[in-house]
Amino acid sequence: MKSHAKVVVIGGGVVGCSVLFHLARHGWTDVVLLERDELTSGSTWHAAGGMHTINGDPNVAKLQKYTISLYKEIEELSGQATGVHLTGGVLLAATEARLDWLRGVVAKGRYLGIDLEVISPKEAAELMPLLDPRQFVGAVRNKEDGHLDPSGVTHAYAKAARKLGAEVERFTKVEDIVRRADGMWRVITNKGEVVAEHVVNAGGLWAREVGRMVGLELPVLAMEHMYLITEDMPEVAAWNARTGTEIMHAVDFDGELYLRQERGGMLMGTYEKANKPWSEFQTPWNFGHELLAPDIDRIAPSLEVGFRHFPAFEKTGIKQIINGPFTFAPDGNPLVGPVRGLPGFWVACGVMAGFSQGGGVGLALSNWMIEGDPGADIWAMDVARYGDWATMAYTNAKVRENYSRRFSIRFPNEELPAGRPLKTTPVYDLLSAKGAQWGVAYGLEVPLWYAPAGVEDEFSWRRSSDFTHVANEVKTVRTGVGLSEISSFAKYRVTGEGAAAWLDRLLACKLPKPGRMTLAPMLKEDGRLIGDFTLANLGGDGWFLAGSGVAEQYHMRWFEKHLPDEGSVRIEALGQKLTGLSIAGPKARDVLAKATRWDVSNAAFPFMAIARMDMGMAPCLVGRVSYTGDLGYEMWVAPEYQRAAFQTLMAAGEEFGIGLFGSRALNALRLEKNYGSWAREYRPIYGPLEAGLDRFVAYGKEADFIGKAGALAERKQGGKLRLRAFIVDADDADVIGDEPIWFGGAVRGWVTSGGYAHHSKKSVAVGYVPKEIAEESDGFEIELLGKRHAARIQAAPLFDANFERMRG
Repeated sequence: MKSHAKVVVIGGGVVGCSVLFHLARHGWTDVVLLERDELTSGSTWHAAGGMHTINGDPNVAKLQKYTISLYKEIEELSGQATGVHLTGGVLLAATEARLDWLRGVVAKGRYLGIDLEVISPKEAAELMPLLDPRQFVGAVRNKEDGHLDPSGVTHAYAKAARKLGAEVERFTKVEDIVRRADGMWRVITNKGEVVAEHVVNAGGLWAREVGRMVGLELPVLAMEHMYLITEDMPEVAAWNARTGTEIMHAVDFDGELYLRQERGGMLMGTYEKANKPWSEFQTPWNFGHELLAPDIDRIAPSLEVGFRHFPAFEKTGIKQIINGPFTFAPDGNPLVGPVRGLPGFWVACGVMAGFSQGGGVGLALSNWMIEGDPGADIWAMDVARYGDWATMAYTNAKVRENYSRRFSIRFPNEELPAGRPLKTTPVYDLLSAKGAQWGVAYGLEVPLWYAPAGVEDEFSWRRSSDFTHVANEVKTVRTGVGLSEISSFAKYRVTGEGAAAWLDRLLACKLPKPGRMTLAPMLKEDGRLIGDFTLANLGGDGWFLAGSGVAEQYHMRWFEKHLPDEGSVRIEALGQKLTGLSIAGPKARDVLAKATRWDVSNAAFPFMAIARMDMGMAPCLVGRVSYTGDLGYEMWVAPEYQRAAFQTLMAAGEEFGIGLFGSRALNALRLEKNYGSWAREYRPIYGPLEAGLDRFVAYGKEADFIGKAGALAERKQGGKLRLRAFIVDADDADVIGDEPIWFGGAVRGWVTSGGYAHHSKKSVAVGYVPKEIAEESDGFEIELLGKRHAARIQAAPLFDANFERMRG
């Protein structure tokens, strides 16, 4: 075994071998994979081997499509058969709600290049003869589903990597990982140690244990998963003989089942409600090619549905039940990327769909390590989407919930209860008493809307029970004054003698003067967006940044990567050390003037001003800015003062009819101003010109800010896309994001977000289209729940287009 390497990959499952292959293919051949046993020893060897392109996040779906397309290449390069069978598949709906969801899946496929088609139950039965069409209301055909040989694929990756110069060391158990003073990593094994610049934790079932070696507690948990293999079935033999093809895959969402042919019989797997974690606290190192004891009683309810939906199974014996563990993250997506605070330490774990996602994970991680960027928008897989709040108990609760809902519908207005409430603000009980209906963002409870007694969310793809109540909240803001709780924003303090120069290089905006704020795009080296913030100059108190709460860990990783070595700059993520309140509406200044003794007139406290002032007795940092697009103020206050500030504002606003509003009303309000948001309109695949943020980029400032050359090139070349707002002729449903935008009879773009703008009484969609058609006003259509609706570009904001309310 070599003593030094550029990269050590830990774990010889399909993910680790994919990472090794992709690193070698990209030219990093001084790489070695360490596996404590044989390759595939873990979850890989007993996997059902299915592969599919469908994923709730379209960017992950793209990587899944890439994974499936890769198998031919690695088979040819390695000479190792992968056993790929592209049978195609049917996704089955037993309810109209499920069929609505599938229509949305088909729509996404239109701009992802995935060939999907809505078909009738009768047509589904003609393709997959074992199903009973009377049990279903519709289906979708996917031509790119299939299955493969898990062992063959894993060894194909490994052999291809070896041919490219990489090394694989089997029976080499990693026992510790130690960071040296020079930043290199000592990977200590039972056969000696390897010193490496980079370490990749692809430990699978042992990812937690590998993470603990460097003080990291990863939010992953292994679950027992069962599937059965039947005896040979005459129906299978008859189909094979008549068509010369295998029986295609089927996913029965309402039965929580997946099926495929296995030799002369069928394989049927289930994500049962009565699920069971495995080795919750510590994975035994001596576990290898063992299976767990089957528990058919636990999956019996799902099998009963399966026998009803697929009657041939009732007459067939079970040859084998496979029960083995595999790992999940709390939301079911992988954990991929660099770990904040551990330079050179990377993770690629929690990849429960390894044969659909393993290739994409390997590609993204190798790009990230070599080029400094994953080369794709992989936010849904980024390890930075979780913080320290994702404890072991939280992970256990959310993984169990996610597993049990693997094939369940997640409605756009549905909030899942497991692991909640975890983080709450000091006014949580006061808002709950007012009827707050809660969601969650980065572990923190956030008020979505306020319900009268006896009213709660009715989950639906269409406008629901909250519709009129959110409309009332919007009316309160637009006609008077509303108050919202805004603690879910990320807050940062930047100090030190080098802070101004550092911020000038990090951010693309012109730095504001003391007592002023500005909108601040942050770019990657290629000139594309990696963040958008509000930046405030607090004078002698340093600088204050506010941004997306869910991206706190993501952005701190970027900030810390670019801090100067000499310690002249300090940045702190304030988290819930600072809580927030906001008031907005034409009477907001009246409320503020009554709550504080400071002069808050327009002359003394103009738009984008920031100052410290007391709300009653509570010291606050107050900025004149509002995401509602109305006259408004944001107040940041230490948690011990939030209740006092809240009560002062509510008392001051009583004579002005103050009311509470939540994030659903805020969404309706910001849509009227064409405001975008991080992780929707603003993502690392868009440039500032494309996203409409170029007006905040100081192209001519003296500082050579990160991404300046790329931003200038985009401005010169014009980019490819434009972000636009659309008015949609909708029926009883509004877009939620990821719907296709049609123009001239073809899909030309995609929706990033949207909803109903209650004040303007318009259904609004925001999305990207090619710049060549971005100035067209008519001729667009947006596909929603299987129907194309006429849409028109709304160039000027629906509300306060001249910014008179906001600046007045």
